[in-house]
Amino acid sequence: MRVYSIGAVSVTVSGPTLSLRYPAANDVPRLFELGSDPAVTRFFSWGPYGSPDEPDAYVASLPARRERGDLLDFLIVHREDGPIGVTGISELSARDRRATVGSWIGKPWWGSGANFEAKALIAELAFESLGLHRLTAWANTRNGRSQTALERVGFHREGVLAAWHRHGDVYHDVVVFSLLRAAWERGPLRRVAAEVSGEPPSAFVVG
Repeated sequence: MRVYSIGAVSVTVSGPTLSLRYPAANDVPRLFELGSDPAVTRFFSWGPYGSPDEPDAYVASLPARRERGDLLDFLIVHREDGPIGVTGISELSARDRRATVGSWIGKPWWGSGANFEAKALIAELAFESLGLHRLTAWANTRNGRSQTALERVGFHREGVLAAWHRHGDVYHDVVVFSLLRAAWERGPLRRVAAEVSGEPPSAFVVG
């Protein structure tokens, strides 16, 4: 088994039923199981996974991407069910104190409230620990479930970006959503108990 690490810095976020932690080599089989479902990856730029080599390469890439400030991904871990998906922060602009948040969850946990809690945990990290002012999220114009979920947790619909996202040889329009710090402070995500432990990568700390 390969071990992927750069330095010893790590951060976790804990909530009522979920926790966020860095994916590790021994999570590859579970990631393959979750990400090989075409329903889960239908609107993504990757997937479905066809081989465990794909999530293995993804996990192997994460330490360096955290160091560069390129991608800060976490495994979403259910207290009873174990890993159920991934959430994370990308497209960081330190100057503007903004980044993009993205999440995916295995189909058995759709509609379970896991997405809401996972968003609360990543928002706590983003606004309180990293110092961000804005989180952006994207949803395919045909993905009504994702759009509804983002609005339900407090994201604001801003408009449509034409041919923004390429999946295979097909270009997709996306709806852009935002969550500003002030809206988060008075919104439903802030009311979820969340505890951040450890130290986030310095490349992602902007304030």
